[in-house]
Amino acid sequence: MAKEFQEEAVLSTDIKEYPLYARGKVRDVYDLGDKLLIIATDRISAFDVVLPNGIPGKGKILNSMSVFWFEYVSDIVPNHLIAAEVELYPENLQKYRAILEGRSMLVKKARRIDIECVVRGYISGSLWKEYVLTRKDSKGNTVEVKGIKFPASLIESAKLPQPIFTPATKASSGHDENISFEQMSDLVGEQLALLLKEKSLAIYKKAYDYAYQKKIIIADTKFEFGILNDQLILIDEIFSPDSSRFWSATDYHPGEPQDSFDKQYIRDYLESIDWDKTPPGPSLPAEVIKKTLEKYKQAYLSLVPQENVVK
Repeated sequence: MAKEFQEEAVLSTDIKEYPLYARGKVRDVYDLGDKLLIIATDRISAFDVVLPNGIPGKGKILNSMSVFWFEYVSDIVPNHLIAAEVELYPENLQKYRAILEGRSMLVKKARRIDIECVVRGYISGSLWKEYVLTRKDSKGNTVEVKGIKFPASLIESAKLPQPIFTPATKASSGHDENISFEQMSDLVGEQLALLLKEKSLAIYKKAYDYAYQKKIIIADTKFEFGILNDQLILIDEIFSPDSSRFWSATDYHPGEPQDSFDKQYIRDYLESIDWDKTPPGPSLPAEVIKKTLEKYKQAYLSLVPQENVVK
């Protein structure tokens, strides 16, 4: 793992043979007709702003984790992955091997369902904030948030009685908005909404049980799904530090925020400086980049079997 993280951060790509399909906060996606080429760059964002310097090797971690997890949960729902080995890509992509190796996937093109399928096993983040605000005005032993009832006695980072499905609208920019299951059903139809909920909870449970054995808690996560040939498939990326909240099972202490294996270190740094959270974002000091990469690597090496680790 050491060698690839000594390289400079990959902040953008330019694959001239194919049109750019989309450029997200992290990924560059190219249109290959009935397929897509997804490249995970080393860009990093915070507070919905892409920062000027990236985290060297971060894209390889995200890509490798997704490849592993797609295979691990493929018995629950099929996914869009075709190949992650550059030698299996079209011939005219071979000259880009240096940029594609370890940080790209060739995938099937599907019709994306514009819902973030969020599963939470613990109360943290935006759900905790909504819960606290709602509890102030609630009476009795339960608190209802977006149609879901919770005990009124929960503390921050507490494990929920059972994992819950809390969908959100998928925003092209800015924050996603949490919605109720009923609102989701109105958007995509009840039958599809029920299937998305069922599959999301099943995927989370299988991954949670695996991760817990590795002393990692998956506190919450989000999935994206698409439709291909009238079949539901898993798309985008799964169970990476960008889409999931990973905690140490050994150091877990409910009642307070937990240290997480993601970009929280960057958020904390940005909160400590004079920045109004609007573009352009400030450059990150070398120490912040180093510490953030260490967090990503810790989750990666804890969860992905040695034989699957990028060399």
